[in-house]
Amino acid sequence: MIGFIGSVFSPWYAWSGRAEPQNHCCLNVATYGPGGRFTMTDRGRDALRQTPDEIKIGPSSMRWTGSDLIIEIDERAALPQFGPVRGRITLTPSAITGVELPLAPDDSHIWRPFAPVARIKVDLEAKGWQWDGHGYFDANFGTRALEADFDYWTWARFPSAKGATCFYDAERRDGSTLSAAIGFDAEGRARMLDAPAPRPMKRSAWMLRREGRADPGHTARQVQAMLDAPFYARAGVETVINGETMRGVHEALDLRRFASPLLKPMLAVRVPRRARWPR
Repeated sequence: MIGFIGSVFSPWYAWSGRAEPQNHCCLNVATYGPGGRFTMTDRGRDALRQTPDEIKIGPSSMRWTGSDLIIEIDERAALPQFGPVRGRITLTPSAITGVELPLAPDDSHIWRPFAPVARIKVDLEAKGWQWDGHGYFDANFGTRALEADFDYWTWARFPSAKGATCFYDAERRDGSTLSAAIGFDAEGRARMLDAPAPRPMKRSAWMLRREGRADPGHTARQVQAMLDAPFYARAGVETVINGETMRGVHEALDLRRFASPLLKPMLAVRVPRRARWPR
């Protein structure tokens, strides 16, 4: 689940010139497995309402209670699985961090891991879409389009014996790179880690290049397919880091592919535009 103000992967936002992010907001929800659905409705400025503790995007909302993030979902799925996606997600952090990671030298892009260690309760109105487990809550902020500053990046978060381990690796358009490995404990304390360098993984269903960190003699490998697009892949991945076997979420993003004008009409099928609210 991702909330956007300025929906960075929306073709409508790109076609608008990205001048008004509040006019292109959405709540993206993806469920996996049999009957899995995907929602990413690009909504106009009238659908966005904000207070210090709550954001509403159309019929859905996210609210911070002081101890929990409550996400109320009321969306409709895009192709190929139509139908409603409704229910509640409750995320309970073990702690809130004070960490921010600049992704670009001029701070034009920032990663903010609010709660890398959390519990999550999912209660959606569909058979089998109720469960409890590990969760996390983070955010990305930027003042320029991603494809203006980056060619490629991977991100991963793995629950570990002591909390969570996150990796952020990127190739910037100016030829420089980002390579960050951060360990978080249950109290939200962060420390930079010595970790093995990224190594090639098996390509995605769309033949997207993927890299993941793993100890020498091991390779990060996909154990659960989640989301595949021509420019983006999300998967459950298993790897070995400093002798510990971990399973978590891995993302790969090819922004050279995303920048192609041929891709935008394809995305419009999955990202419908609803400019007015209520509608």
